[in-house]
This record gives sequence, structure tokens and C-alpha cells, in this order.
Amino acid sequence: MINYIIVDDEHIAHDIIKGYCDALPNLSFVQHCYDAIEAMECLRKHKIDLIFLDLNMPKLKGFEFLKTLKYPPNIIVTTAYQEYAIEGYELNIVDYLLKPFSFERFIKAINKIETKNKIEDFPPISNIKKEEESLFLRSNKKLIQVKTEDILFIEATGNYIKVVTTKAEIQVREKISDMLSLLPTDEFFQTHKSFIIAKKHINEIEGNRILIQDYIIPIGKVYKNNLKAFLE
Repeated sequence: MINYIIVDDEHIAHDIIKGYCDALPNLSFVQHCYDAIEAMECLRKHKIDLIFLDLNMPKLKGFEFLKTLKYPPNIIVTTAYQEYAIEGYELNIVDYLLKPFSFERFIKAINKIETKNKIEDFPPISNIKKEEESLFLRSNKKLIQVKTEDILFIEATGNYIKVVTTKAEIQVREKISDMLSLLPTDEFFQTHKSFIIAKKHINEIEGNRILIQDYIIPIGKVYKNNLKAFLE
């Protein structure tokens, strides 16, 4: 199922796009957004796989909004302006639909996402066989082997997690809870809803934060007592 939002300042555009989406069983509607600010808030709260994005909007233009996203989902541009198509493909959009577009053309755009997903169809991280003292992480169409002893911390960022090691930062499209289930419970601990830390790499703990090398990791209120027990 593809979870999608519509980002457009025109109500009629929302009606047309949602009408097309309602006819396809693999699309699940999440929210109408009438400017980029609403879309940003929605992305913080929900796991979104696809954005139908208009370009000429108030407050923040479509591509300006897209450039603010560190890990954007699939993007299908829906606009009346054909002159921005090249810029769109440079930003790795899935497709560029010129208004008014037909249902047939709309389906072709959706099919591109399905094809893209099949190409990237590695097993999800929770189903990958864990090697002794290492993990395989799926990132940018590759499986990367990471030794657990090299992991400094893991951070949840939108629809992704960022695995920070002593050598690199690796982005993985997965839930932080699934990653936690694969790590040794005596070596790793969740200090915040968005952070998992490695005990061996802690430099110091001060108040509600943990210092690991040059990074500052927050400690959430609900995790503080459990952290004390973990470190004893």
C-alpha cells in the first residue's frame, strides 16, 4: 500500500487527484495539504510514501519545499508549468504531470513507482539474516555490512533511520523499533523515541543529554530511569 498526500493550493486539483487515487486499490490517502508548511507537519507525524506536489504555491514553492526534505518520499509533480520539468528530474522526482492530465497518464506515473519499488526490492531489515557481530543495512539499492561494535548511535529521521558509525552515516528506510530488535540488548539502549545509543561509545552524561564523540544525544523523560538501570 502506498500512503500519499496531496500538496496543492487549489481545491479542484485535490478533488481530481483524490478521485483518480480512489479508483486504484494500492493507494491510501493520508491528508490534504494546501501549502508546504502543512505538508512538513504531516511528514513529521505520518509515514508518507508519495507526495503529489504542485509547484506554484504560497509561502514556499514546490521545489523549494522539496529541497528542504533530507529524505523525500516519492514525488509526482502536478503543475500547469512545463518549463520546470528538467529541474524536477534533477531532483529525482518520479514523474511530471502537466495539468490537466488524463487518468491514463496518471496511472503511468503510479506504475513508475511500482517499478521503482521492485528494482529496490531487497528484504526489509527485520528479515535480513544477522551475521555474528554485524548487520546488513539496505541503503541506496545496496546492502552494506556494518559491525555492531562500530555503531555510535541510531537516529530516526522521518521515514528513515540514520545509522552513525565510527566510519560513516548510513540512511535506511526502516523503523527505529525494528533496528533496536536486531541489536544486542546489553550493548544498546533507546534513550529517546528517536535515538538508540551504544553503551561503549558514551563519553559522558550530563543532565538530559549524552555525549558521544562530537554528537549530543537527548535523553527522553520516559527513558531516564531505565537508562540508569542499564548503566549499572
